[in-house]
Amino acid sequence: MSEIAVKTGHPKGLWVLFGTEMWERFNFYGMRAILTLFLVNSLMMKEEDASLIYGGFLGLCYLTPMLGGFIADRFFGNRNCILLGGLMMAIGQFFLFISASVFGANISLASTLMWSALGIIIFGNGFFKPNISSMVGSLYPKQEKSKLDTAFTIFYMGINLGAFLGQLICPIVGDVKTEGVRDIHAFKWGFLAASIAMLIGTAVFYFLKNKYVVTPEGKPLGGLPSKNDASDYEEGESQKAVFSQKALIGAVVAFFGLGLIFHFVFGQNFIYSLIYASGLSLAGLIISDSSLTKVERDRIFVIYIVAFFVIFFWAAFEQAGSSLTFIADNQTDRNFFGYNMPPSMVQIFNGLFVVAFAVPFSMLWDYLRSKDREPISPVKQAVGLALIALSYFIIAYNVKDLGNNGLLAIKWLILLYLIQTCAELCLSPIGLSLVGKLSPKRFSSLLYGVFFLSNASGYALAGTLGSILPATGDKFNKAKELGIDLQAVLDKKITLTVEQLAILEKNQISPNNPVFAGFEIHNLFEFFMVFVILCGLAAVILMALTPKLKKMMHGVR
Repeated sequence: MSEIAVKTGHPKGLWVLFGTEMWERFNFYGMRAILTLFLVNSLMMKEEDASLIYGGFLGLCYLTPMLGGFIADRFFGNRNCILLGGLMMAIGQFFLFISASVFGANISLASTLMWSALGIIIFGNGFFKPNISSMVGSLYPKQEKSKLDTAFTIFYMGINLGAFLGQLICPIVGDVKTEGVRDIHAFKWGFLAASIAMLIGTAVFYFLKNKYVVTPEGKPLGGLPSKNDASDYEEGESQKAVFSQKALIGAVVAFFGLGLIFHFVFGQNFIYSLIYASGLSLAGLIISDSSLTKVERDRIFVIYIVAFFVIFFWAAFEQAGSSLTFIADNQTDRNFFGYNMPPSMVQIFNGLFVVAFAVPFSMLWDYLRSKDREPISPVKQAVGLALIALSYFIIAYNVKDLGNNGLLAIKWLILLYLIQTCAELCLSPIGLSLVGKLSPKRFSSLLYGVFFLSNASGYALAGTLGSILPATGDKFNKAKELGIDLQAVLDKKITLTVEQLAILEKNQISPNNPVFAGFEIHNLFEFFMVFVILCGLAAVILMALTPKLKKMMHGVR
């Protein structure tokens, strides 16, 4: 252990995985920053079509880790899947670079390349994402598993450092405006930068994996499952999952049945139905493994319960890219020390705060552990949910009296991102760590895939909740320019003519307030209180469950 430890007390392999994940997140978030702009401005798609493609792409990126985790656990091993996934994502980004280079001459070819690129990136992310997270937990000896919360917090800093750099550099080179006019040929450089970043990350892992990404005894991590050493497993732990034919058939039937229910009964679109059905049917299949002991089954149930509550966190947190950006655009004074910040840049504070606070949070967990006062993982996650509820309560209070034309001071959005960053550091890396602590080794990558499905489900719910954003200031001003009193329309004080309805529809202004769970949302205060209630209740329920969850964890903190 001493040969591979650094001054922080963490193995050098953690920093190799940190660097690999940092470049991968640069690639992913950098591409995300400019993708929809490319679809609309270069491939001439409608904004609503581009949004649907973007949402489906993001959801599928968090669905395929199930497949990648399964293939790694049963066939290829972690390290081979990481290399394969990294190369696939680099190739996918390069296809986007070519698409952005040829659209002017052949838009049909450019569109085909774009679809191919997104498909390659989706499957590449599926191979990469669960396997690199799985390897972090395997770097530590059994007696030092308590360090995993700190390790994943450091690892999570790499994720956000890469995301920050990608969101900064790719738009700088790829979203270029000259005298207010966008250069639609510049997008290719953003995609090329993302491709190069992914190649760097893959190369870092390839050249350093054998030397540093090893067990505490110095054996290579993440090799072929067929070459696993029995000593890598706990005493009495099975080395291979055992699924009966009946269980496999049942999982397939459940998948199709649940998909139909979500689609036709709950009205979810095809991708959302696929995500929800996949998560539930796979979770059921894992529990059906006849080789599971009672302790293993209890620990897996803890992962499932925590993953359920994580859905509400991401549903609230991911408003950053939708409703919060719209509010930053339409009803916020974005003057930041004399600089009129673009609305899309406001959310960059989250990445900055994560990089700034990740190490202090890891030090906090280390200090509490040394005093034997460190809370168990579900308690930390309940605190994270409570913090995100607090952030929305503060913003709700400050928009309460804005009216239709009042502007929210940017300091309140920055405060919101600060509190949400603290919430994120209490929940997201801690959740990754929890899976690493509780997963049976034969299910490690697959259970990370299931856990990432909670992210995908959260994004799906975020889209649903973001759609209930009521009209903001720009809508009222635009309607006034068109000769319509939108407030009177929403209050049902006046009835619109067919011509007036057509005018509002043409300008993408709804004449009705949105409705959620049978309640009409009249203003931003009520909109934000939806998140306060959802996340607040989730925090209270999860905290109440922690004594039971602690017993089910059987000694794992």
